[in-house]
Amino acid sequence: MLTGVVIDAVDVPRMESFWLDATQGRTGGPRLRFEPTARQKPPHKNRLHFDLAGGPNWQDEVARLRTLGATRADIGQGDVPWDVLADPEGNEFCVLRPGHPGVLADSGLVAICLDVAEEDRFAQSAFWQSETDWHAAESHEWGVRLRRSPTSAVALVMGPPAAPKAARNRLRLEVARPDREPGELRDPAGNEYHVTCDG
Repeated sequence: MLTGVVIDAVDVPRMESFWLDATQGRTGGPRLRFEPTARQKPPHKNRLHFDLAGGPNWQDEVARLRTLGATRADIGQGDVPWDVLADPEGNEFCVLRPGHPGVLADSGLVAICLDVAEEDRFAQSAFWQSETDWHAAESHEWGVRLRRSPTSAVALVMGPPAAPKAARNRLRLEVARPDREPGELRDPAGNEYHVTCDG
């Protein structure tokens, strides 16, 4: 089962505080776990990011997140109906506006988004359904949305474009598999992920 996301952090207490406040503690079950690192975020876009629900007052939510330490980010998104921000260590995330497809909550974490190249889409979808025990709720030209159940607030969203794989991913999925040895593995596209024995 997908249990959370592991995030490398230079300043763990600051990042824990930021994300607790940013999500208002609403993560739909998956936990955010921070691992200390001395390595600053590289300039390229992460392969894994979060989507937060902006709710009906999304402009106020963007302002609130900026007071917490988020900054606006440009990853080449152009004119899109969501806001791209970065956390205090530069990790990109999106704030989705009302009416965004697949959003089942007005606040908190609503999607964990994994970059998947078009040619890897079916292999990655099958792999992550097997690893997480989450199932395809939607499949479109833009990608696939997995959920633990049809009404789960948080989805695992996979689709292109895929950022280049230049180094170890700063954000990594974590799954509980009691039948496996704990440790760090790679998915078919080379993304690192963590296996634990407990949920």
